[in-house]
Amino acid sequence: MGVVISLIRNGIGGILVFFDIITRGTKLKRSPQAQQHVQVELEALSLYQFFACPFCIKTRRKMYKLNLPIKTLSAAKGSPHREALLNGGGKIQTPCLRIEQNGQVQWLYESSAIITYLEKRFT
Repeated sequence: MGVVISLIRNGIGGILVFFDIITRGTKLKRSPQAQQHVQVELEALSLYQFFACPFCIKTRRKMYKLNLPIKTLSAAKGSPHREALLNGGGKIQTPCLRIEQNGQVQWLYESSAIITYLEKRFT
């Protein structure tokens, strides 16, 4: 039964990913200098995610529109990043944005909270 549910979830997720890719629109345009500055700031961010998760798709879609190529890490079973998410953030829930700032690490869960954070910081 669990295998069937997993197949259905992944199938629907794959369809969502497909439609996300074909309907994304355009990226935010910045000057080369401004984008380079953003790139430097993005080195302190990473997004823990499941590829077919609807909330992760929503978050990646906003990252694309804001022109924020944040490093994404799979939290799928068997991935070493899954253990890092559990140990650092305290739970296996995606999406989760890992933010390093001033020697501190913050784990931000919930797609809406992540999107709000990115919009405030990068627009």
